[in-house]
Amino acid sequence: MNDDQKKGTVDNIKGRVKEAAGVISGDKKTEAEGAAERLKGAVQKKVGDIKHDVARKIEKDDDDE
Repeated sequence: MNDDQKKGTVDNIKGRVKEAAGVISGDKKTEAEGAAERLKGAVQKKVGDIKHDVARKIEKDDDDE
């Protein structure tokens, strides 16, 4: 797991908690901030996934030579 995957996962979880806190408290601003943080985390994790896949592909291609 690379740094982008880790940070994305953490941000996603923090966003989910913040979003839930907003829902429970009825605070729409906190809910929206949590949703945004969750989305940011999901995107960052996806970037990390792509980097990981590219690195694996390059490594595989190097092994084939």
